[in-house]
Amino acid sequence: MNSSLKHRSRVTPMAEMNRTFITYITNEHIFSILQLLPIDSILSFAMTCKKIKALAFSDILWESVFRRDWGNSSVDDLFISSQERTLSWKLLYQKVSQMGSVSCFILSGKDGVFPTPRASHSLNFILGCLVLFGGGCEGGRHLDDTWVAYCGNDVRRALRWQLINSGTPTGRFGQSCIVIDDALVLFGGINDNGIRQNDTWVGHVTRDEKLEIKLSWILLDMGRVAPPPRGAHAGCCIDKNKMVIHGGIGLDGLRLSDTWLLDLSNGARSASWHEIVTLASPPARSGHTLTWIGDTHVILFGGRGTGYEVLNDIWLLSLGGKDPEWVELICELSNIPEGVPLPRVGHSATLILGGRVLIYGGEDMYRHRKNDFWVFDPSAVPAIKMRSQTLDSMRLAGKMWKRVMAEGNHPNCRSFHRACADQSGCRVYIFGGMVDGVVQPAEPSGLRFDGELYLVEVVL
Repeated sequence: MNSSLKHRSRVTPMAEMNRTFITYITNEHIFSILQLLPIDSILSFAMTCKKIKALAFSDILWESVFRRDWGNSSVDDLFISSQERTLSWKLLYQKVSQMGSVSCFILSGKDGVFPTPRASHSLNFILGCLVLFGGGCEGGRHLDDTWVAYCGNDVRRALRWQLINSGTPTGRFGQSCIVIDDALVLFGGINDNGIRQNDTWVGHVTRDEKLEIKLSWILLDMGRVAPPPRGAHAGCCIDKNKMVIHGGIGLDGLRLSDTWLLDLSNGARSASWHEIVTLASPPARSGHTLTWIGDTHVILFGGRGTGYEVLNDIWLLSLGGKDPEWVELICELSNIPEGVPLPRVGHSATLILGGRVLIYGGEDMYRHRKNDFWVFDPSAVPAIKMRSQTLDSMRLAGKMWKRVMAEGNHPNCRSFHRACADQSGCRVYIFGGMVDGVVQPAEPSGLRFDGELYLVEVVL
């Protein structure tokens, strides 16, 4: 055999092997692979060798992972504070993942201008502004006013509220109102005469250079197909161009269990409702919450059932497949003392930084109001398609739920307030609700409507 061929036969295998070592792959290629992996896999990969560890812990990679998991708007808004700029991306990711407390502030109104106390209203964050509409107030009256406030750099001190004339829908409470792009979408509610509505409105918000905010509503013609009239139902956006609603109190005071989807993919003029029919679905209820958790998934929590019982079950709605599906996530309370929030109705559930849901307040079956904060982590659910009876409820609930401590000006116990988060998910605004008041001799109870606005910030 030719000597040169012999030499090649001895050297080539080792040379080829050296060229296949992972350390010979460019950093850019490794980063592109790591960015596709879940966090546990990245951390395991980092234990391979010093070079791999350096790559897997680099700021370039962890910034990409942070943006991948929690969005560019959250990242950009998060770094307004110089204190947070000093943290490495990996440490920042860890702090967000392990969030255990929130910080609360009371926000006042500039020049003493502030919306009147109310409950069961709507509160949304859109174009850097808070928009508040309707609700119930003292004397059994329902409001039809609209208030807006720009949330600027002095948000921790005071907001400049503006009462605007927007040709609003008729006065009501218990409506659902969501944000899609630069528009509000409102459905249903109950008016002064106790009549349930099933009208659908779209409100367009604009803001000029002088921070003057305008809102114009249009009533959509939905034809013959629309959800039955209702109030005290739950609603949320989904997939950025759709609205889903569930349950509520319908005609004759009956609680409902149906689920409907409003499709705005082709614009408001072509919007259409259709009912989502599934093999299993949450029992009828009112005063519960729906929260979009990304992709085509929605979380339902709590509410009041048909027997006036207050619930703390949690359901996952998946709309991504061929057939929509509701799945109950069962947690045995006896196995996990204080591991999941107690039953409640009239609470709030807000998507925050880290892709989690912040549960606040509400009341139990004895109308004892609460001021506790809980976080639900959807990433702890092992598989969207997995049936609830196959899940280890004790292990699952321990990861799904976490009690969160509150610092600062802790809000009073309340129910039927409203809450919304800014674009970063780091700040949640809470307004109004029903709170415990001082009982006077002539009063049957200590119930009163509240008009305070709280800012709740994620503590890192």
